[in-house]
Amino acid sequence: MTTKITVDRPGMLTMVQDYPGRTGYWQIGVPPSGPMDDLSFRLGNAALGNPEGAAGLESTMAGPALRFTDATEVCVTGAPATVTVNGTVVPQWRPVTVPAGGVLDVGAVAGPGLRVYVLVGGGLDIPEFLGSAATFTLGRFGGHEGRTLTEGDVLVVGEVATGAAVPVPAEHVPAMTARWEIAVTEGPHGAPEFFTRSDIDTLYATDYEVHFNSDRTGVRLTGPKPQWARTDGGEAGLHPSNIHDNAYSVGALDFTGDTPILLGPDGPSLGGFVCPVTVVAADRWKLGQLAPGHTVRFVPVRAEHAASRRALGVARRAGLSLVVSPGGDGDDGVLARRDGDTAVTYRRSGDDNVLVEYGDMTLDLALRARVHALHRRLDTERPAGLLELTPGIRSLQVKVDPDVLPVPTLLDLLAEAEEQLPASDELVVPSRRVRLPLSWDDPATREAIQRYMHGVRADAPWCPWNIEFIRRMNGLDSVNDVFDTVFAADYMVLGLGDVYLGAPVATPLDPRHRLVTTKYNPARTWTPENAVGIGGAYLCIYGMEGPGGYQFVGRTTQVWNHRHPQAAGPFEAGTPWLLRFFDRISWYPVEPEELMDLRADLAAGRGGGVDITDGTFSLAEHQRFLAGNAASIDAFQQVQSVAFAAERARWEAAGA
Repeated sequence: MTTKITVDRPGMLTMVQDYPGRTGYWQIGVPPSGPMDDLSFRLGNAALGNPEGAAGLESTMAGPALRFTDATEVCVTGAPATVTVNGTVVPQWRPVTVPAGGVLDVGAVAGPGLRVYVLVGGGLDIPEFLGSAATFTLGRFGGHEGRTLTEGDVLVVGEVATGAAVPVPAEHVPAMTARWEIAVTEGPHGAPEFFTRSDIDTLYATDYEVHFNSDRTGVRLTGPKPQWARTDGGEAGLHPSNIHDNAYSVGALDFTGDTPILLGPDGPSLGGFVCPVTVVAADRWKLGQLAPGHTVRFVPVRAEHAASRRALGVARRAGLSLVVSPGGDGDDGVLARRDGDTAVTYRRSGDDNVLVEYGDMTLDLALRARVHALHRRLDTERPAGLLELTPGIRSLQVKVDPDVLPVPTLLDLLAEAEEQLPASDELVVPSRRVRLPLSWDDPATREAIQRYMHGVRADAPWCPWNIEFIRRMNGLDSVNDVFDTVFAADYMVLGLGDVYLGAPVATPLDPRHRLVTTKYNPARTWTPENAVGIGGAYLCIYGMEGPGGYQFVGRTTQVWNHRHPQAAGPFEAGTPWLLRFFDRISWYPVEPEELMDLRADLAAGRGGGVDITDGTFSLAEHQRFLAGNAASIDAFQQVQSVAFAAERARWEAAGA
């Protein structure tokens, strides 16, 4: 007999999650999702005898009322809340039985803490999307119809677990508080390259406050503004927080401009901002319980002393402090450096990621070729414990299970691989030409700018018109020159997932087409789906609605197929992302109304105005092109550099 659950009251932001969520797709911008407080979630499943990752429910601030058709064991964990079965109060953190026809009611979170979890014996029987039942609401997939629950929804319970149901031992129950200490390791972007040592000391000495504008994508904090070790990010952007895009770790403290944000399980996989510290894996559960007004103190620990995330309160008791080695690793987040024709820096990103970074902080396709060679080699060898490989512009993030592949062992493997990589100029890769429609200065992007001015920052120098700001920063005579430059360019895709779901980070192959801008500071809270923007020397197509910081130039058609897994128009079956690494994007202009028709056409499974032809890209040929046009490229960059400096001086004079 199949047990069903009817939602009598959904609570707040109640959604299906599983653990570890949707893994294996970080390199194309699909976050893992999963429970934000994974420890409470896993302990609840273990108490019921379920596999620790079995699908259950997560609620924020207030839980649901659920009616069961058959007698079912449940366990409610997470933040404290009043829990009743048919009106009788029952405890959290221990299995209880809801009788046939009975109602489990989880009330408002009493605090401290923010999220509550409902686990059921046998888990929830939910169709998987890309290998997981986890809900990613921004992407509208996973869980129950890709959304939070509403009244009247019906869920199905899976096969009852065979393990014994036992209460969670009191000493294993996570300790909730309004004043959190969170263990971090330094890196990947520390002092003295990006931050001053004083900045890092201040970071550890500050009680940051959790901002109300926080969610599963990230926990925004308020605290002191860094002094910064750099005046700007060069080609990556005007603000010193800007860098050439690289992969992020969940739990990284991401400075988007001067604003620190702890990246959550629904956060972006790729971006162009610095991260001075990263929460160790075993402490990331705390991000799910940070409520507005709570304070956060970051405590440095040595990576090798960070407790295993695998231990469910046995080797690591959740209620105890992780502070085992005050002062951190003392290496500014750099694990090792390697000299040679192409220098390599190995940066720590938590206790489960290493960021392999090539060369100087410049935009050089030869560095991206080196990244590609290392990516291809590691992907072929796939040593046990290797979980994810995510390329950036001049870096490759390698995620491991440190219990299986310890970071010191990984560093040895990386050093061995480096010895055997081919020369960068030997790179010849498949490179499709992808021609897309672009609605220039689209009304949707204009609306996003207005929202930003009304709700975030009215006096930003890029407002009220991003295109005029781009013109000014690049020393162009008119906004028509911006138009001509964008439409003349071939943009090579160097990374995917810059702002989720296959969103490309791309740069013009011809440096004379590289318009350089800075990113919004602070970032926007809303960006329309498939907006096209420029940040630093890069262009991005936003795969979905969400936050963002690139300067708008227009809007295009979808780069993510919500009809997955069916093939639809230019999308291939089983791969809902349109673009691939090393694709070359070019644009043709359309009116806003025509774009809406093309978007509807693509959503219906037809072509949508997208034209794709196969081809190849040779780095050697590209380098010959650069050499043959060196004089005019240099002249263009000289004008651009003067305009860039003038804009920075204008900011400084205005106190921006």
